[in-house]
Amino acid sequence: MKKHYARILSDSDRRVQKALSRQVMTETNDFNYGGFRDADGLVEPKYAIYCMTTMTSVFLNKESRWYHDPRLFEKILLAINYIKRGQRENGFFDLINCNFYSAPDTAFCIKRLLPLYSFLTRHNTDNYAETLIAPIRQIIYGGATAMTAGGFHTPNHRWAIASCLMLCARMFNEPKFDKAANKYLAEGIDCNSDGEFAEKSAGNYNRINNDAMIALTAATGNGSYEEYAIRNLYMMMTYIEPDGSIFTNNSTRQDRGKRLYPKDYYFEYLYLGEKYQDDILLDCANYIMDVVIEKGLSSMDCLIHYMNFPHLKELEHEGSSIPVSYEKHYRDSNIVRCRNGNFSYSILNQSPVFLYFQSGDLTMSLRIGASFCEHRAFQSERLEKSEQGYKLFQQMNGWYYLPFDKPQDTTDWWKMNNSAREKIYGPNMNFKVCIQEAENGIDISFKIDGTDRAPIRLEAVFDSGTRIESESFIAEGRAGDHIVAKNGMVTVSKEAHAIRIGPAFGAHHFVSGKFGSTPTDPNCFTVYFTDFTCCEHTLSIRAAASEY
Repeated sequence: MKKHYARILSDSDRRVQKALSRQVMTETNDFNYGGFRDADGLVEPKYAIYCMTTMTSVFLNKESRWYHDPRLFEKILLAINYIKRGQRENGFFDLINCNFYSAPDTAFCIKRLLPLYSFLTRHNTDNYAETLIAPIRQIIYGGATAMTAGGFHTPNHRWAIASCLMLCARMFNEPKFDKAANKYLAEGIDCNSDGEFAEKSAGNYNRINNDAMIALTAATGNGSYEEYAIRNLYMMMTYIEPDGSIFTNNSTRQDRGKRLYPKDYYFEYLYLGEKYQDDILLDCANYIMDVVIEKGLSSMDCLIHYMNFPHLKELEHEGSSIPVSYEKHYRDSNIVRCRNGNFSYSILNQSPVFLYFQSGDLTMSLRIGASFCEHRAFQSERLEKSEQGYKLFQQMNGWYYLPFDKPQDTTDWWKMNNSAREKIYGPNMNFKVCIQEAENGIDISFKIDGTDRAPIRLEAVFDSGTRIESESFIAEGRAGDHIVAKNGMVTVSKEAHAIRIGPAFGAHHFVSGKFGSTPTDPNCFTVYFTDFTCCEHTLSIRAAASEY
């Protein structure tokens, strides 16, 4: 992968130039001196560690323009001294915008230092490397000691902590690190048969978990940990959209709904693809680099991994691809992922947004808004595979309290035992949604019955910056705006791609819903179709080329 390596090295050199411009060089600010200001203007050890490790990687790389640059070495030493000051006396690091004395954030800091430390100890004849070994070793050992007494917040934290402790147990021959790691590992790895981890975080935490699994195999020699990572990487190939971005709309973490690209998965595909001689994984590694180049992205910050595994630089693999035609029903994850060339769609069970459709880089989501007693939107209770496609079902149940049979001890409503009240149940509202693939797209039919006269709305939400057109109107799809379409097909276009949906229907303009309804997305443009129950409609959704 010589071309990949050359790009990563070049981007690392530029990354260092940017980091140096952010380094705090005002000596009057004693604590932050040598640290780095992040995009929010904060100075914290974790960000400093990320900057320092990249700086040190290029400093020790003979092919970098920064190789053995004495001015850069001074800045590296300043950064290390700042990191030492930022490490708590008991070894913990803080994430200063939320977590303090944090074992998980300490793990993410140590995780970043370990590959650099490994390189330094194997190249300790370099006088500069020899100077760096002792302080970095001290930081790592202190962090590992802290993690033995720490806790965690989210599932992925367990594997970040456990993998770092296992590597440190081997590095320092410390039984207490091994013992602490095994307490986490005793819970079992939360990766299901589809390859999905508990947080469903395709945009970020899946790859964090994969890194941990690879580290656990390196530390223990137990290849079963890497099997989880490989399983996830195969699943991830079906989460990549036609424009090369990752589907993130079912994530339970902060990456939900963000348009992210899989560049940080690159080295996982490369490393495991080469290790297990898996051409499919190597094809995906090449594909990810192609996406990075096509989108003009900064490449992966993984130079130190190439330096630790130099044989990967010499590897040449020609294939570059991911699956572009598939239908995957991930039952445990409550999602169906389908792709057919330049369009894809995702069906989500137990989610108020039940469908996402993407044509090229243009995305549309669908929701059925229905204010019925405490309910505010259709949210399927059951997803079934049918001969034609998939079906979603929900029954909304109404209810009303009854008065108590006996006087209560208080007239204060909030002190009454309202959970003990009897209820009467009904009426009900029934939803059935059918989705089946068609040429260049899908057809959706939905039927709502059980209670009549209720206003409902189908919300089709599109990226902003689009052009919306039907037989009756042309509109600009500005962020936060909306329109009710009453008839005909609606075409939404953005650059080269378009989505056509219809026929439209518009019986009212009650689109805001009752109190508690999800408001119009301020970052998107919404097309509403409206009617009253009981009702039944069939819509076609098609991917098309833009005419603009």
